[in-house]
Amino acid sequence: MNRIEKRFEELKKQGKKAFIPFITAGDPDLVKTKALVLELEKRGADIIELGIPFSDPIAEGPVIQRSSQRALEGETSSLKILNLVKEMRQETEIPLVLMGYYNPIFKFGERKFIEKTSRAGVDGLIIVDLPPEEAHFLLKEAEKNNLDIIFLLTPVSSEERIKLVCENSRGFIYCVAYTGITGDEKRKDKNLKDLVAEVHSLTSTPVGIGFGISSPLAAKKAASLAEIVIVGSAIVKKIEKYKANKNLVKEVGAFAESLIRTVKK
Repeated sequence: MNRIEKRFEELKKQGKKAFIPFITAGDPDLVKTKALVLELEKRGADIIELGIPFSDPIAEGPVIQRSSQRALEGETSSLKILNLVKEMRQETEIPLVLMGYYNPIFKFGERKFIEKTSRAGVDGLIIVDLPPEEAHFLLKEAEKNNLDIIFLLTPVSSEERIKLVCENSRGFIYCVAYTGITGDEKRKDKNLKDLVAEVHSLTSTPVGIGFGISSPLAAKKAASLAEIVIVGSAIVKKIEKYKANKNLVKEVGAFAESLIRTVKK
């Protein structure tokens, strides 16, 4: 049992929903990333997603694109992120999930990346542009290293894809709230409820809803449908706003806590 599974068992016993914030590792720098992770845990986050910055993040809206650019300009790399995780494991046992794109992992070497990721203390991996049909080798290596691979579904996913994701996802299943880019609050598909219900009918793996959740009201609605609420762009926007401010960590923590309180009610 890894940290993700353990956390969901604890939440189930408590009858509570999970809150997962996303931040881009290295934005505004790796020292602040560590401080933000510890603050988000203190404020009540259950799992934290760390984005691996990439030069062409096709699923991301402008807010997360800019955060990736800032991190890359600060020379953040996959290896530096893994070293940071190793360092953070001296102070926290909160489950950590890396979220990124396949190209950097391919360049790193899949087996080597999985082994180093697991040894560093990462618990899960989301590869946005790698579908389960193409992930056989990675899934095999992840299982050997007790690392959860988390796949995404959207309201337009086919029946075949939904079944495949339910069979292969470990840790949780990430349901995208609409068909669009992150942070696009105007796009709302009507059949998210049906998607979540279908996933629940096929697996007992917890379901998370993300993309476009930026207010307590939106977080409350997502929590009424699924076990997990995932918030990225709205938090990254706060980081961007306060990146040069000495109160950065406090401001981001306070905003996250306003959402966490809603989810935990």
